[in-house]
Amino acid sequence: MFQLLKGLRIVDATTVVLGPYATRLLGDLGADVIKIEPREGDVFRAVRPGRSDDMGAGFLNCNRNKRSLVLDLKQPEGRAALLDVVRDADVFVHNMRPKSAEKLGLSYSQLRACNERLVYCYSPGFGQDGRHAGLPAYDDIIQAMSGLAMLNADGNGEPRFLPTIVCDKVGGLHLALAVLAGVTHRHISGRGCCIEVPMFESMASFLMAEQLAGETFVPALGSTGYERLLSPYRKPFRTRDGYVTILPYTTSHWRSFLTMVGRAELAEESWVRDPAARSARVNQLYKVIAEATPKRTTEEWISALEQVDVPCARLASVADLLDDAHLRDVNFFSEEEHPTQGRIRVARSPFRVEGVGTEPDKPTPELGEHTRAALEEAGLTAQQIDKLLSLGVINNDGTRRET
Repeated sequence: MFQLLKGLRIVDATTVVLGPYATRLLGDLGADVIKIEPREGDVFRAVRPGRSDDMGAGFLNCNRNKRSLVLDLKQPEGRAALLDVVRDADVFVHNMRPKSAEKLGLSYSQLRACNERLVYCYSPGFGQDGRHAGLPAYDDIIQAMSGLAMLNADGNGEPRFLPTIVCDKVGGLHLALAVLAGVTHRHISGRGCCIEVPMFESMASFLMAEQLAGETFVPALGSTGYERLLSPYRKPFRTRDGYVTILPYTTSHWRSFLTMVGRAELAEESWVRDPAARSARVNQLYKVIAEATPKRTTEEWISALEQVDVPCARLASVADLLDDAHLRDVNFFSEEEHPTQGRIRVARSPFRVEGVGTEPDKPTPELGEHTRAALEEAGLTAQQIDKLLSLGVINNDGTRRET
């Protein structure tokens, strides 16, 4: 973990993926993330595969560099203990609906009363000024409502979900950015703030950067949809023995490619040489690629295209990433011993930082592993903590359980 955010304390009441992904990024950058969990734990702990009931692969990958504090927030003693933890925190994060947070005593006004400089960031499904404010939201729901599933329709026009939790992770990136912006605001102004990061609006913003297209203008210069991305020929191209991705983008790229495949006359066309005109007819050019690629093997294409500096790539599966030569060069994957889960493979943070120290990553915590330590740091005595344990407000004294 990098030490860019060392000294920043985040109280993390998020669950499943969107919030935990955001706070893992912040933990990777050095923040002290205290993960608040109910007595039964974050529900994502149970998602398989896994070697133990409460530490599945997805949970492992979204929750390193955190500490786990179990509190039953439905009990007044649990809420009081949380306030003790928040009192000295810099940031509070959750991805609940606001009404649910308020019932638990976790609204901005409730927490600001004990920490005026608190940066409060939350990610509901929908913005609270809209008609969907109270609805629940998960990745598939937002893929459907944002237009993403239709963008990913198959050749028959059947909508499809992307086989990755893209809306959760895009939402998580927005949430992490909001935390950093809030902390920067506090550093400059000395005041805390509350930032809402709705999942639906985050995905709509993400997609409309290019998909707003002609509707950007009033009156419209065309419909929504980025034409290049909607071309039926925009796909991995079949070669003699497999597939290759080829993406001529600049005028130089296109002229080099067209000359290579024997279409020098097309390379000299004025519309090919003009970026705006070429953009309007890009589907015609993609068709040229599709007609040319079956004539050579994948390796022949890669070799020829790299020689003329035209962007290209072999087609890989997710499993292929484990043996990717470039990822080996940059030490992207490593193996380590988790204290209870045994040997695991870890995908490191993608960042590279110079001029700032690093420390070893903290392993993903067992449920309640840091309960006692976190409460002691918040000022509770051993007797007070023991009382919480006897009341069932906490269910772990911080000792790791063996698998």
